[in-house]
Amino acid sequence: MDIEEFFESMPFAQLLGVEVTEVEDGYAEGYIEMREDLSWNADQVMAHGGVTFTLADTVGGAALVSLVDQPVPTIDMRIDYLNAGTGDLRAEANVVRLGGDVGTVDVDVYAEDGAHIASARGVYKTG
Repeated sequence: MDIEEFFESMPFAQLLGVEVTEVEDGYAEGYIEMREDLSWNADQVMAHGGVTFTLADTVGGAALVSLVDQPVPTIDMRIDYLNAGTGDLRAEANVVRLGGDVGTVDVDVYAEDGAHIASARGVYKTG
């Protein structure tokens, strides 16, 4: 399975512009180029929380798919928003547990200036 192509061909990921840029052995990176229509603020482009969440969820899933080579539906995801997401966003994901039925992934999301804007933990169905 071409993991980057799989995730980038998802209609919702395409709509938002999520790109998975690196995937290997339980690790993934991705980004989203910020645009006005993804902002929650009319005066300044700042990522809507749903945009940040979608980036984290998509990149987290890609990290897990790198180990199981099959789609992994999200069971649950918790996200803590730490700062406003200004500029393009980048996410890094690491698998912390791979089980026969579920896998757990930690994801960190950063703004263009390097600010840590969110930490997430996703649980995905693996079996």
